[in-house]
Amino acid sequence: MRKNEERSKTVVVLIEEQYQDLEVWVPYYRLREAGIKTLLLGRETGKAYKSKHGYPVVAQTDYSKTKAKDLDGVIIPGGFAPDFMRRYPEPALLVAEMFKSGKLVASICHGAWILCSAGVLKGMTATCFYAIADDVKNAGARYVDREVVVDKNLITSRKPEDLPAFCSEIIKHFTPAERFLTAGAGLGVIL
Repeated sequence: MRKNEERSKTVVVLIEEQYQDLEVWVPYYRLREAGIKTLLLGRETGKAYKSKHGYPVVAQTDYSKTKAKDLDGVIIPGGFAPDFMRRYPEPALLVAEMFKSGKLVASICHGAWILCSAGVLKGMTATCFYAIADDVKNAGARYVDREVVVDKNLITSRKPEDLPAFCSEIIKHFTPAERFLTAGAGLGVIL
């Protein structure tokens, strides 16, 4: 690391039973490819959580070992996992603290349920899977139907098909403007 170079950024992807496969694995690998330290955060370190399709993911860390002050961002995937995450307080507490600290909070699909539980949507513009749009509106957000929405430190998307734009905006958030080139359809290229 060069003397004046910033430390590597650290982002966690929240995981739980019944996660949406692509919404965990695509951001996890895209961020790692971009040089961003990315960890899988579950209730229990070393525990395997199965996706909607039965594909396992193993938690690399847990809430007792993870502090918002040590992180630069959090990604909340969808599937049925957010419904399970809402059954204990730690995911919403972490997201609320990250948001209030001005750190990146990114949510896709049903991940917006955690944004509702965390109380971070009031006055924000956001998107999500259309079936929970009323929840997002009732939490105080202005809902829009777009592949990706960036409002300050909040990035939201609707569904797996939006992952290229979603991941591009997350990477762009951590990339100095002079090194980021937009390459059509919301895809980003690091120079």
